[in-house]
Amino acid sequence: MQDDLQNSNALPMYVQISELLIRDIAAGRLMDGERLAPERDMANSLGISVGTLRKALAILETNQLLERVQGSGNYVRHSGRTDSVYAMFRLELPVGGGLPRADILDVAYVEKPQDLPAFGRTKHGNRIRRLRYLNDICVALEEIWLDGSMGQVDLNLLSDSLYQYYKDQLGFWILRAEDRVSIGAVPDWSPPRFDLPIGQITGYIERLSWSELSIPIEFSRTWFDTNNAHYVQRLK
Repeated sequence: MQDDLQNSNALPMYVQISELLIRDIAAGRLMDGERLAPERDMANSLGISVGTLRKALAILETNQLLERVQGSGNYVRHSGRTDSVYAMFRLELPVGGGLPRADILDVAYVEKPQDLPAFGRTKHGNRIRRLRYLNDICVALEEIWLDGSMGQVDLNLLSDSLYQYYKDQLGFWILRAEDRVSIGAVPDWSPPRFDLPIGQITGYIERLSWSELSIPIEFSRTWFDTNNAHYVQRLK
């Protein structure tokens, strides 16, 4: 296994900041009508330039999650769209929200093992193993299987958002997904950076995902540390 591969294709910083703010709005950490801190203070607290912050805030404004009032400031609005790059990432910090990122552990094109549910059209698939973080806290271990008929995954082009990679590099978009949440044992390929020991029972998510096809084309399984993250599904 290609252990400890680092993902060098992180999303642009302004996108990361917009995602952090969108998740905080969805989690209720930023309240409807709340005035954000002055842009310079906010940028300093996030360790970014004012220009980068303004690009992030422009995304929120486009999604109608932010109202700019001349001479008064920037105000949060809950009536807009909270769908985003990480709209289908359901793990949050116990306090809510958190900025997702990923470290790639291994990418391989291999025959699908017998223990996977039926998905896709071929016997082979792209297997991607990753560690997931929220605000630099390691929260989950992921194994994603993309059916071979959808194309072969290029490690060098992967970004933190796998679904964005599918759209930009493979030409399709995940439209819906079905999650089954239970408990499971941490697998034997888990690296030391994941705090839970191999074999420990923890939170477990199985997901089947669909594009425009009538059959699922992706299956993933996620082991998450219930001390550091919760599974959250909001209904509208």
